Amino acid sequence: MVAAVPVAIQPVRADELPQVAAMLAKAFHDDPVMAILFGGSVPADRAARFFQIMGRVQLHHDLVFRTPGFEAAAIWAPPGKWKLPVSQIVRNTPALVRVFGRRLVANLGVLSVLEKAHPDDLHYYLEFIGTDPAHQGKGMGSALIQPIIERCDTEGVGAYLESSKESNVPFYSRFGFEVTKTITHKAGPQQWLMYRNPR
Repeated sequence: MVAAVPVAIQPVRADELPQVAAMLAKAFHDDPVMAILFGGSVPADRAARFFQIMGRVQLHHDLVFRTPGFEAAAIWAPPGKWKLPVSQIVRNTPALVRVFGRRLVANLGVLSVLEKAHPDDLHYYLEFIGTDPAHQGKGMGSALIQPIIERCDTEGVGAYLESSKESNVPFYSRFGFEVTKTITHKAGPQQWLMYRNPR
C-alpha cells in the first residue's frame, strides 16, 4: 500500500468538466493510443471534447475527481458499470463523430479489442487519469488513486486499468496493480492491462 499523499481531491461538478477535460487533453498530448485514435497526433481541442463526453458519462456515479487547482483528474467507472449501455452510445454518437470524424468506425474496433479483454468480475475501472505536465511528480496521481483503492479493499472488489505507456507500469504497481495481459494494436502501440485484487 502506498502512503497517503497530502493532496485533497474532490468530485468534479458538471460546470467544471470543460476545465478538467482541457487539462486531460494536455496530459494525454503524447499518449500513443490516443494518437492512433486521432490519426497520428492528439489535437488539444478535439481531445478535450472527447474527455468531456467521457467525464459526463461517469458524473452521476460521483467518480470523476480532480485536485483543487485542476492539476490532475481521474475518471473511474463503478463495479458493473464500465461498459457503456447502448442508450449512451446512441446519445453520444453525434458528439463522437464531431470529435473523430470518419475515424470513429476504426476507433470502435480498437475499443472492441479492449472490451473483449476486460475482466468479468466486479471491479472499479480507472478509465482515465492524467496530470498536467507542469505538475507531474507532485503526488497528484497518487492522491486520485488511493481513495478508490481503499474503497476497493473495504468493498472487497478489484480495480482495473489499461496503461498505454510501459513507463507508467511501475507507478501503478506501487498500488498493487499487476500486468495481466499486453495488447498490441494493429497500428502498433501497446497497452498493458493491469488488475489489482482487493486486500
